[in-house]
Amino acid sequence: MKRTQHKRLIATQLPTTTHSQKEGHMRIKRQNQKGFSLVELMIVLVIIGILAAVGVPIYSANVTKAKMSEADATLGTIRTSLRVYYAENGVYPTVAADTEVGSAGIGIKATELDGKYFSASSFILVSTDSTYTITCSAGSILDSDRNLDQAGTFTGGVD
Repeated sequence: MKRTQHKRLIATQLPTTTHSQKEGHMRIKRQNQKGFSLVELMIVLVIIGILAAVGVPIYSANVTKAKMSEADATLGTIRTSLRVYYAENGVYPTVAADTEVGSAGIGIKATELDGKYFSASSFILVSTDSTYTITCSAGSILDSDRNLDQAGTFTGGVD
């Protein structure tokens, strides 16, 4: 046998792998891998970051609305008591400036005004025979004081 024929014979005797066999081998290797790749983890982190960037401002806005709702509800309760007082007496009670509502003599106990965000001491009443203004002190909860007058007009709270 000639030398070139010998090389051809050896080359034909070697096992050959086809493209589909290589894919099968890669598939088996891939199935045995456990965990996540760095790229997959980075994609998840980017998605979580986007959701947080969108979700946190929405959540904060809803918390602020809840605080305003509590202030408005309590101011409305105090207004109702003042209107009952006016219906029974023909005048609003004369209350000096910076008087807490619980000690204003309008039939509301201080403990009835305590809420999740505001305590009874947050609500201040100033009134004369014909007008009144109820103030919910902002403290660190609202941007500014929330007020309600005898006309039912709310002012302040969030700027």
